[in-house]
Amino acid sequence: MAGALQRYLVEGYLPSIGIECHVQLKTKTKLFTAVANESGLSPAPNIHVGPLCLGLPGTLPVVNEEAVRLGIWAGLALGAEIAAETKFDRKHYFYPDLPLGYQISQHYQPLVGAGRLEIPISETESFTVRVQRAHLEADAGKLTHRAGEDFSLVDLNRVGSPLLEIVSEPDMHSPAEAKRYAKELYLRMIHAEVCDGDLFAGNLRFDVNVSVSNEPGKLGVRTETKNLNSFRFVEQAVEHEIRRQIGVLKGGERVVQETRGWDETSKRTFSQRSKEDAQDYRYMPDPDIPPLVITKEQIDKEKAALPATVPAIRARLQAWRIPFKTGETVLDYPEASALLCGLPEGLDPGVAKFVANWLVGDILALIKQGEVGWPDVLEARPALLALAKMRHADQVSSQAVKDWLPKLVLEQADPAELLAAAGEGRIADEATLKAMAEEVFKAHPKAVADARADRKAAGFLIGQIMKASAGQADPKLAAALVDKLLGE
Repeated sequence: MAGALQRYLVEGYLPSIGIECHVQLKTKTKLFTAVANESGLSPAPNIHVGPLCLGLPGTLPVVNEEAVRLGIWAGLALGAEIAAETKFDRKHYFYPDLPLGYQISQHYQPLVGAGRLEIPISETESFTVRVQRAHLEADAGKLTHRAGEDFSLVDLNRVGSPLLEIVSEPDMHSPAEAKRYAKELYLRMIHAEVCDGDLFAGNLRFDVNVSVSNEPGKLGVRTETKNLNSFRFVEQAVEHEIRRQIGVLKGGERVVQETRGWDETSKRTFSQRSKEDAQDYRYMPDPDIPPLVITKEQIDKEKAALPATVPAIRARLQAWRIPFKTGETVLDYPEASALLCGLPEGLDPGVAKFVANWLVGDILALIKQGEVGWPDVLEARPALLALAKMRHADQVSSQAVKDWLPKLVLEQADPAELLAAAGEGRIADEATLKAMAEEVFKAHPKAVADARADRKAAGFLIGQIMKASAGQADPKLAAALVDKLLGE
């Protein structure tokens, strides 16, 4: 513990960070009314509204069953407890984007209880963040403040959209940890298929609570910086707020508990309003919504239906000895994770590693260029597996793979047929390949010297032979000839 404190101390102060993450659940309709849940960027303001969204008298809320189901999935993805009984409460505050005058939330009996996330940061290092709770609530609207104008515009499209607010304990102590935790929540929610995951559209939003203290075991006065919609902004806002609070304390002043905003242009936080405490919201049970009872049978059913979780995917990748950074890139793309997890059990790790490297390398490049889509890649899974087995057995060269991958994905080509066609022109004559190898040795004397000092560097020379032969050289024979010439 002493080492951890020393690691995070900044000028004698220990920062402590907690994060509240608002996850917009991808239901078709809103949390308490059959109005379309607009989870993306709305084409026009105030078109997805109904009587309840507007707070009209006589309208009653009806709980969206799908939102509850997705909330359970999210809780299971967090490794958290699911409540046997959950209730809704009214959180009172008055703001132009909240027509009811209160937000329907869960204060006393949330859907999801305590959890614990183990978050890896390398092959051997990780840190732990405790989840305090996660509760369902109806979203508020959106205010737009135009520069130079003395009025604001209200868009109520988002009012009533189903949110799951995930509240952490203040277990993070650096901007990097805060960023990594935010990314972990994103990964767990998109892999659980509870959220679209479009940060730009606000499908996940982060409120960061930051305090600093020079008294061991005691938290400082916290501020809350709201509505951050990127991992980079989370990191930058935490960094700025730590430095700002330390400056305030060193100047002999007190940090004020308040809500702050984030200016992404100046990369600074700014004061918005004094921070309320729970008693200021006058929470009360919502009299219009009965308690929800969740049985063990229902939880077991949802657990069985839950898509592969992030820890389970990581365990699968580790079993195949796929490097940490490659595995984390795979997790960024649920389709890539699904393809890898769909490979057969007991597969040789070397074969799986080839598929993983192609997914985050050449294939991802094709997707980003718009040449193919993930559905095409998923359809080509049997061909990719067959090609990986050929590559692992040294039946094809890396250059041939590079040439064949677009054909496999775009044309659904058969790698066996490609191999047969390539075999017709394959150069397996030792004298021919030796002449090529000698030319390569003459052209790259430094690479030859490096390979003689360390045989691991011989791959460059083999690659040059493959390049000179337009990928037709027998890779095993080329490697043997290089090894032989290096020994002369």
